[in-house]
Amino acid sequence: MIPGFGNLMQDVLWCFSQVKGTIDIGVTEADIISTVEFNHTGELLATGDKGGRVVIFQREQESKNQPHRRGEYNVYSTFQSHEPEFDYLKSLEIEEKINKIRWLPQQNAAYFLLSTNDKTVKLWKVSERDKRPEGYNLKDEDGRFRDPSMITMLRVPVLRPMDLMVEATPRRVFANAHTYHINSISVNSDYETYMSADDLRINLWNFEITNQSFNIVDIKPANMEELTEVITAAEFHPHHCNTFVYSSSKGTIRLCDMRASALCDRHSKFFEEPEDPSNRSFFSEIISSISDVKFSHSGRYIMTRDYLTVKVWDLNMENRPIETYQVHDYLRSKLCSLYENDCIFDKFECVWNGSDSVIMTGSYNNFFRMFDRNTKRDVTLEASRENSKPRAILKPRKVCVGGKRKKDEISVDSLDFSKKILHTAWHPSENIIAVAATNNLYIFQDKVN
Repeated sequence: MIPGFGNLMQDVLWCFSQVKGTIDIGVTEADIISTVEFNHTGELLATGDKGGRVVIFQREQESKNQPHRRGEYNVYSTFQSHEPEFDYLKSLEIEEKINKIRWLPQQNAAYFLLSTNDKTVKLWKVSERDKRPEGYNLKDEDGRFRDPSMITMLRVPVLRPMDLMVEATPRRVFANAHTYHINSISVNSDYETYMSADDLRINLWNFEITNQSFNIVDIKPANMEELTEVITAAEFHPHHCNTFVYSSSKGTIRLCDMRASALCDRHSKFFEEPEDPSNRSFFSEIISSISDVKFSHSGRYIMTRDYLTVKVWDLNMENRPIETYQVHDYLRSKLCSLYENDCIFDKFECVWNGSDSVIMTGSYNNFFRMFDRNTKRDVTLEASRENSKPRAILKPRKVCVGGKRKKDEISVDSLDFSKKILHTAWHPSENIIAVAATNNLYIFQDKVN
């Protein structure tokens, strides 16, 4: 067990740490956060937004004067990753919105990350510069070329200290390989390849080759009228470079082995829970669609999120999940109005903590849920500026379904469905979480005595 991870509900008191973003009432579409991701050490935290920007936060070093105050995350680098484009062949606009960010493990002083919009994946290098060369022979200090006839002596260029500058440069652009919208990217454990998945196909890329990718899954039928399901998410196994999973809009998960064949249309394992006929309704197919799939850090389990539940599957048992957690079962009676306002199509993500003992996912009204797999306890917390005093402990929230409402409970009818937590991230080794609420990024951590 990772130090600091105990029984979530008994030992951990979550408290407010920081909030990033403006308080403005009118939120511009471009500022809405669309993805959140810690790097492998947890020292950096990246967010992508609908305006195509990537903002990287770096954790400050802990000060010896205030040992109880752990390092806060401050802006390290901001850059424009994607621009809006236009597909002239199909007369379609391509949004700049960042769909996913994935970090590569750090190999040297620079950091590398993948970011993608609907069509194009880019590999970015983020590096620091605190020295600049001076004393060129062929250029003057302004960078203009000097007249060679005026050069009478040879100078040795020197490196002079300068203010720290963080540069983001695109090292690779992987384009023109997806007909449909990219929903997932996943870095392989060999760190040489990654995959990108859209609605009907999954492609395998080498980081060094931008003009060619291998199609490893293709579920497009010969006749598009026969289309019954689409790919919703995909991820590589954390340790076995030949294994990956992908989920579908029918609520199924397929595990594939690339050693079996070049085109993985025939899965190795097929995970599906039989539907309970008593729960069958008009909305069954929509709410069973899987919006996110994640391997546990150990590689033994898969977690999936559908509209109402989070499920944990053991790789060795395909016929049903070993754990099912109700995220917001009180919305079952509201599915009709959620269908009318399109909320039923919201794609919630889910994350594991560093020891795979707790899982977290979002809900409406800026609520997010945590489930302790060992004690089977769960808690609902809220990302709100009203509770944003430093070190303020988050009070558990309860939703009341009919009957008499108790103090501190909130009625189902007064939930705000425009405030939703779709994207969350958990520090790889500590109890620090990042929660994206519209255009604000909340950071919470466990209370240190």
